[in-house]
Amino acid sequence: MNILIIEDEPKTAKELKNMIEGLDDKLVVGNILPSIKSAVNWLEHNPSPQLIFSDIQLADGLSFEIFRRVAVSCPVIFCTAFDTYAIQAFGTYGIDYLLKPVDEEKLAGSLRKYEQMKLIMGTKNGVDYRRLETVLSGLQPTYKSGLLVFKNEKIIPLKTVDIAFVYSAAGIVKVSTKNNQTYLLTEVLDELEPQLDPYQFFRANRQFLINRDVMVMAEHFFNRRLVLKLDRETPENIIVSKMKAPELIAWMQR
Repeated sequence: MNILIIEDEPKTAKELKNMIEGLDDKLVVGNILPSIKSAVNWLEHNPSPQLIFSDIQLADGLSFEIFRRVAVSCPVIFCTAFDTYAIQAFGTYGIDYLLKPVDEEKLAGSLRKYEQMKLIMGTKNGVDYRRLETVLSGLQPTYKSGLLVFKNEKIIPLKTVDIAFVYSAAGIVKVSTKNNQTYLLTEVLDELEPQLDPYQFFRANRQFLINRDVMVMAEHFFNRRLVLKLDRETPENIIVSKMKAPELIAWMQR
Protein backbone atom coordinates (compact mmCIF):
# COMPACT_ATOMS: atom_id res chain seq x y z
CA MET A 1 0.00 0.00 0.00
CA ASN A 2 1.39 3.35 -1.09
CA ILE A 3 1.28 5.95 1.70
CA LEU A 4 2.04 9.68 1.68
CA ILE A 5 3.24 11.57 4.76
CA ILE A 6 2.80 15.35 5.07
CA GLU A 7 4.97 16.55 7.96
CA ASP A 8 7.32 19.51 8.36
CA GLU A 9 9.47 18.07 11.15
CA PRO A 10 12.02 15.68 9.55
CA LYS A 11 12.64 13.68 12.72
CA THR A 12 8.91 13.19 13.36
CA ALA A 13 8.33 12.24 9.71
CA LYS A 14 11.13 9.67 9.78
CA GLU A 15 9.85 8.14 13.03
CA LEU A 16 6.32 7.88 11.63
CA LYS A 17 7.62 6.32 8.39
CA ASN A 18 9.63 3.71 10.32
CA MET A 19 6.68 2.95 12.58
CA ILE A 20 4.28 2.50 9.64
CA GLU A 21 6.60 0.29 7.61
CA GLY A 22 7.51 -1.68 10.74
CA LEU A 23 3.90 -2.74 11.23
CA ASP A 24 3.62 -4.56 7.90
CA ASP A 25 5.97 -5.23 4.97
CA LYS A 26 3.14 -4.30 2.57
CA LEU A 27 3.00 -0.74 3.90
CA VAL A 28 5.31 1.57 1.94
CA VAL A 29 5.75 5.30 2.50
CA GLY A 30 6.37 6.58 -1.01
CA ASN A 31 6.95 10.24 -0.19
CA ILE A 32 7.32 12.72 2.67
CA LEU A 33 6.28 16.31 1.97
CA PRO A 34 6.98 19.22 4.35
CA SER A 35 4.52 21.95 3.36
CA ILE A 36 1.18 22.92 1.86
CA LYS A 37 2.91 24.16 -1.29
CA SER A 38 4.90 20.98 -1.87
CA ALA A 39 1.92 18.74 -1.10
CA VAL A 40 -0.41 20.60 -3.48
CA ASN A 41 2.21 20.45 -6.24
CA TRP A 42 2.88 16.73 -5.70
CA LEU A 43 -0.81 15.76 -5.54
CA GLU A 44 -1.56 17.73 -8.71
CA HIS A 45 1.14 15.90 -10.71
CA ASN A 46 1.11 12.35 -9.29
CA PRO A 47 -1.36 9.49 -8.92
CA SER A 48 -3.22 9.58 -5.64
CA PRO A 49 -1.73 7.51 -2.80
CA GLN A 50 -3.95 5.00 -1.07
CA LEU A 51 -3.66 6.73 2.30
CA ILE A 52 -2.30 10.02 3.64
CA PHE A 53 -0.88 10.74 7.09
CA SER A 54 -0.83 14.48 7.63
CA ASP A 55 0.24 16.87 10.36
CA ILE A 56 -2.12 19.84 10.72
CA GLN A 57 0.08 22.78 11.67
CA LEU A 58 2.67 23.15 8.91
CA ALA A 59 5.18 25.94 8.46
CA ASP A 60 3.06 27.63 5.77
CA GLY A 61 -0.36 27.13 7.36
CA LEU A 62 -2.89 24.43 8.22
CA SER A 63 -2.88 21.29 6.10
CA PHE A 64 -6.67 21.54 5.60
CA GLU A 65 -5.78 24.06 2.89
CA ILE A 66 -4.21 21.25 0.84
CA PHE A 67 -7.51 19.41 0.60
CA ARG A 68 -9.36 22.57 -0.36
CA ARG A 69 -7.00 23.16 -3.28
CA VAL A 70 -6.67 19.59 -4.53
CA ALA A 71 -9.34 16.94 -5.06
CA VAL A 72 -8.05 13.99 -3.04
CA SER A 73 -9.62 10.58 -3.55
CA CYS A 74 -8.12 8.79 -0.57
CA PRO A 75 -8.74 8.99 3.19
CA VAL A 76 -6.52 10.99 5.54
CA ILE A 77 -5.27 10.19 9.05
CA PHE A 78 -4.34 13.41 10.82
CA CYS A 79 -1.47 13.46 13.32
CA THR A 80 -1.13 16.55 15.50
CA ALA A 81 -0.02 17.78 18.90
CA PHE A 82 -3.30 19.69 19.32
CA ASP A 83 -6.81 18.40 20.01
CA THR A 84 -8.60 21.53 18.79
CA TYR A 85 -8.91 20.59 15.10
CA ALA A 86 -10.94 17.38 15.34
CA ILE A 87 -14.16 18.79 13.86
CA GLN A 88 -12.30 20.26 10.88
CA ALA A 89 -10.27 17.06 10.42
CA PHE A 90 -13.34 14.85 10.09
CA GLY A 91 -14.78 17.32 7.60
CA THR A 92 -11.69 17.03 5.35
CA TYR A 93 -11.62 13.34 4.31
CA GLY A 94 -10.29 12.48 7.77
CA ILE A 95 -10.98 8.98 9.07
CA ASP A 96 -8.91 9.25 12.24
CA TYR A 97 -7.16 11.80 14.45
CA LEU A 98 -3.97 10.83 16.27
CA LEU A 99 -2.41 13.01 18.94
CA LYS A 100 1.37 13.28 19.02
CA PRO A 101 3.50 11.61 20.11
CA VAL A 102 1.92 8.81 18.07
CA ASP A 103 2.40 5.39 19.61
CA GLU A 104 2.45 2.11 17.72
CA GLU A 105 -0.76 0.76 19.25
CA LYS A 106 -2.84 3.78 18.22
CA LEU A 107 -1.23 3.82 14.79
CA ALA A 108 -2.12 0.17 14.29
CA GLY A 109 -5.69 0.95 15.36
CA SER A 110 -5.96 3.67 12.72
CA LEU A 111 -4.70 1.31 10.02
CA ARG A 112 -7.23 -1.33 11.12
CA LYS A 113 -9.93 1.32 10.78
CA TYR A 114 -8.72 2.03 7.25
CA GLU A 115 -8.80 -1.68 6.40
CA GLN A 116 -12.36 -1.95 7.71
CA MET A 117 -13.35 0.94 5.46
CA LYS A 118 -11.75 -0.86 2.51
CA LEU A 119 -13.85 -3.95 3.26
CA ILE A 120 -17.00 -1.86 3.34
CA MET A 121 -16.15 0.21 0.27
CA GLY A 122 -14.17 -2.40 -1.67
CA THR A 123 -14.80 -4.23 -4.92
CA LYS A 124 -13.31 -7.46 -6.23
CA ASN A 125 -10.60 -5.36 -7.90
CA GLY A 126 -9.74 -3.33 -4.82
CA VAL A 127 -11.09 -0.15 -3.27
CA ASP A 128 -13.67 1.87 -5.20
CA TYR A 129 -12.09 5.25 -4.49
CA ARG A 130 -14.85 7.20 -6.21
CA ARG A 131 -17.38 5.58 -3.92
CA LEU A 132 -15.10 6.14 -0.94
CA GLU A 133 -14.71 9.81 -1.86
CA THR A 134 -18.51 10.16 -2.02
CA VAL A 135 -18.86 8.64 1.45
CA LEU A 136 -16.10 10.81 2.91
CA SER A 137 -17.62 13.92 1.36
CA GLY A 138 -20.85 13.04 3.12
CA LEU A 139 -19.04 13.32 6.45
CA GLN A 140 -18.80 17.08 6.07
CA PRO A 141 -20.25 18.63 9.25
CA THR A 142 -23.40 20.73 9.24
CA TYR A 143 -23.02 24.08 10.98
CA LYS A 144 -25.67 26.14 12.68
CA SER A 145 -27.38 28.89 10.71
CA GLY A 146 -29.02 30.39 13.78
CA LEU A 147 -28.77 30.71 17.57
CA LEU A 148 -31.13 31.60 20.40
CA VAL A 149 -29.97 34.70 22.28
CA PHE A 150 -31.40 36.57 25.23
CA LYS A 151 -32.14 40.21 26.11
CA ASN A 152 -34.51 41.78 28.64
CA GLU A 153 -36.22 38.47 29.45
CA LYS A 154 -36.78 37.86 25.72
CA ILE A 155 -35.61 34.83 23.74
CA ILE A 156 -34.59 35.94 20.25
CA PRO A 157 -33.57 33.88 17.17
CA LEU A 158 -30.40 35.28 15.63
CA LYS A 159 -28.91 34.29 12.28
CA THR A 160 -25.22 33.41 12.53
CA VAL A 161 -24.49 35.55 9.45
CA ASP A 162 -25.52 38.58 11.54
CA ILE A 163 -22.93 37.91 14.27
CA ALA A 164 -19.91 40.22 14.34
CA PHE A 165 -18.13 38.57 17.27
CA VAL A 166 -18.77 36.61 20.44
CA TYR A 167 -17.06 37.72 23.64
CA SER A 168 -16.62 35.86 26.92
CA ALA A 169 -15.57 37.46 30.21
CA ALA A 170 -16.14 36.56 33.88
CA GLY A 171 -18.30 33.61 32.88
CA ILE A 172 -20.69 35.72 30.79
CA VAL A 173 -20.91 35.19 27.01
CA LYS A 174 -22.17 38.04 24.85
CA VAL A 175 -22.96 38.19 21.14
CA SER A 176 -22.32 41.44 19.29
CA THR A 177 -24.14 41.77 15.97
CA LYS A 178 -23.22 43.59 12.78
CA ASN A 179 -25.82 46.27 13.58
CA ASN A 180 -24.22 46.81 17.02
CA GLN A 181 -26.78 44.99 19.14
CA THR A 182 -25.60 42.96 22.15
CA TYR A 183 -27.25 39.79 23.45
CA LEU A 184 -26.51 37.17 26.08
CA LEU A 185 -25.78 33.56 25.19
CA THR A 186 -26.07 30.54 27.49
CA GLU A 187 -23.44 28.48 25.66
CA VAL A 188 -19.74 28.90 26.44
CA LEU A 189 -17.27 29.46 23.60
CA ASP A 190 -15.93 25.90 23.76
CA GLU A 191 -19.46 24.64 23.04
CA LEU A 192 -20.25 27.26 20.42
CA GLU A 193 -17.05 27.10 18.36
CA PRO A 194 -17.59 23.64 16.76
CA GLN A 195 -21.17 24.63 15.85
CA LEU A 196 -20.06 27.53 13.65
CA ASP A 197 -18.54 27.31 10.17
CA PRO A 198 -14.73 27.52 10.62
CA TYR A 199 -14.45 29.23 7.24
CA GLN A 200 -16.56 32.11 8.56
CA PHE A 201 -15.64 32.18 12.26
CA PHE A 202 -12.24 32.13 13.94
CA ARG A 203 -11.49 31.44 17.61
CA ALA A 204 -8.89 34.13 18.24
CA ASN A 205 -8.33 33.32 21.92
CA ARG A 206 -10.22 32.25 25.03
CA GLN A 207 -12.35 35.41 24.92
CA PHE A 208 -13.22 35.97 21.23
CA LEU A 209 -14.85 34.27 18.27
CA ILE A 210 -14.88 36.60 15.27
CA ASN A 211 -16.69 36.70 11.93
CA ARG A 212 -14.40 37.26 8.93
CA ASP A 213 -16.89 39.82 7.60
CA VAL A 214 -15.84 42.33 10.30
CA MET A 215 -12.13 41.56 10.14
CA VAL A 216 -9.97 44.43 8.88
CA MET A 217 -6.36 43.43 9.56
CA ALA A 218 -3.85 41.79 11.88
CA GLU A 219 -0.90 43.74 13.24
CA HIS A 220 2.33 42.48 14.76
CA PHE A 221 2.36 42.67 18.53
CA PHE A 222 4.81 42.05 21.33
CA ASN A 223 6.56 38.64 21.49
CA ARG A 224 5.52 37.51 17.97
CA ARG A 225 1.85 37.71 18.77
CA LEU A 226 -0.77 39.43 16.60
CA VAL A 227 -3.47 41.93 17.47
CA LEU A 228 -6.64 41.91 15.38
CA LYS A 229 -8.44 44.99 14.14
CA LEU A 230 -12.16 44.81 13.41
CA ASP A 231 -14.39 47.37 11.74
CA ARG A 232 -15.85 48.20 15.17
CA GLU A 233 -14.90 48.69 18.81
CA THR A 234 -14.34 45.61 20.98
CA PRO A 235 -14.41 45.28 24.79
CA GLU A 236 -10.64 44.68 24.80
CA ASN A 237 -7.78 44.11 22.37
CA ILE A 238 -8.02 40.81 20.49
CA ILE A 239 -4.60 39.19 20.93
CA VAL A 240 -3.64 36.04 19.01
CA SER A 241 -0.85 33.95 20.52
CA LYS A 242 2.40 33.12 18.72
CA MET A 243 1.31 29.47 18.51
CA LYS A 244 -2.08 30.31 17.00
CA ALA A 245 -0.79 32.98 14.58
CA PRO A 246 -0.12 30.54 11.65
CA GLU A 247 -3.70 29.27 11.95
CA LEU A 248 -4.98 32.85 11.77
CA ILE A 249 -2.88 33.62 8.68
CA ALA A 250 -4.14 30.46 6.95
CA TRP A 251 -7.73 31.40 7.84
CA MET A 252 -7.26 34.92 6.46
CA GLN A 253 -5.89 33.50 3.18
CA ARG A 254 -8.90 31.31 2.45
